[in-house]
Amino acid sequence: MGKPHAILVPYPAQGHVIPMMELMQRLVKQGVRVTFVNTDITHKLVTNALSEDDKLNDLASLVSLPDGLAAGDVRNDLGKLTDSMFRVMPVKLEELIEQLNENDGEKVTCIVADTCMGWAFGVGEKLKVKKVAFWPASGVVLASLICIPKLIEDGIIDKKGTLMKKQIVQLSPTMPAMSSSDFTWLSIGEKKTQQDLFDLMLKGNKFMKLAEHIVCNSAYELETTTFNSFPEILPIGPLASNKVANQIGHFWKEDLTCLTWLDQQPLGSVIYVAFGSVTMFDRRQFDELALGLEMTNRPFLWVVREDMKNKVFINGTNNRRKIVGWAPQQKVLNHPSMGCFVSHCGWNSVLEGVSSGLPFLCWSYVADQFINQMYICNVWKNGLEFDRDECGIISREEIKNKIEKLLEDDEWKVRAIDLKEKVVAAVESGGHSDKIFSNFIDWIEDRDT
Repeated sequence: MGKPHAILVPYPAQGHVIPMMELMQRLVKQGVRVTFVNTDITHKLVTNALSEDDKLNDLASLVSLPDGLAAGDVRNDLGKLTDSMFRVMPVKLEELIEQLNENDGEKVTCIVADTCMGWAFGVGEKLKVKKVAFWPASGVVLASLICIPKLIEDGIIDKKGTLMKKQIVQLSPTMPAMSSSDFTWLSIGEKKTQQDLFDLMLKGNKFMKLAEHIVCNSAYELETTTFNSFPEILPIGPLASNKVANQIGHFWKEDLTCLTWLDQQPLGSVIYVAFGSVTMFDRRQFDELALGLEMTNRPFLWVVREDMKNKVFINGTNNRRKIVGWAPQQKVLNHPSMGCFVSHCGWNSVLEGVSSGLPFLCWSYVADQFINQMYICNVWKNGLEFDRDECGIISREEIKNKIEKLLEDDEWKVRAIDLKEKVVAAVESGGHSDKIFSNFIDWIEDRDT
């Protein structure tokens, strides 16, 4: 009998590809063959960013399928991209699976797809293979999507996802309170983008019913009340905490020179500033951030992508600052010179920061980041949020003062280390996430289920 063979299908965005790649590495370590299916555009970005040290396990292969749009089309129209993928990719995936099954290797036995790529579950249903929904973000955000029918029934949103009234919401009596205006689809772009994202969430809910399991890149210890209230969501993370190989899946090459610079800094001194793959700052806000960092008189490492560098008036490296286009974030966060993490609070960054035992300064601006910030500031209490002025700007004085407040009070670091110990234990042998993942592997390997 051959090895189980899983097809992994991430949503084509940086924050979705990286955790799915982490899952791929965990699966192949357990002897599962994996075919990782990106869109053509994403596949090119990922493979171009791979370094010579990024060796794939022999059980893993990276392939791609067209998303249905022409090579020169702009892919920031979410509705257009979604319609195209849901129309074209199911046929292409079915053809790929048939081709793989015709070869001499192991036949495809399981499809693991991002919930936003729910069309893949329809393919799995047709081909009679196992189907697993993978959610790369927090459990509470997935719970909010599952609760959409109830939110409509309660008059909080209408059938198009539009907010009817802003209020504090609890998805269950024990779960943390959140603002209804912070629902993921309401915290992104203009009205059309919000509607397109809501429609994608509805599609995800519909197709997710075909999946036999829903696994989530989170830990019971991080979201205990959520997983108690929604037991169908199985936490198997943080995947970033159980390192089995170098992290891959980045869209840009990592600048490793920052590690040498970090080696020269005092222990626990460096402010790390990174806002993920999508940054929406204007020149004034960039300047305020740069000035605020300078005013701390502390060393800082700032990730500013090449397309944004012209907006920054400080350049290069000196003994107290380092600017890079893209950083090896896991290695940076685990470096002994790190003191705190100024973050947009994307879930991958949150998990990596938590797993490194660093306190946060939260600078959320889109999608699920506001809910993630709620966890950091109100539930885990391992970080602070920045306050904006009447013009919506986070001033240089606010930046300087909050950094000093965080770094000069050891209680933030103590809570961050305590949380780290809990999540690291979750993925170690016998931990809560490890047990769920082991059961998941057993189910994948069982040919009779």
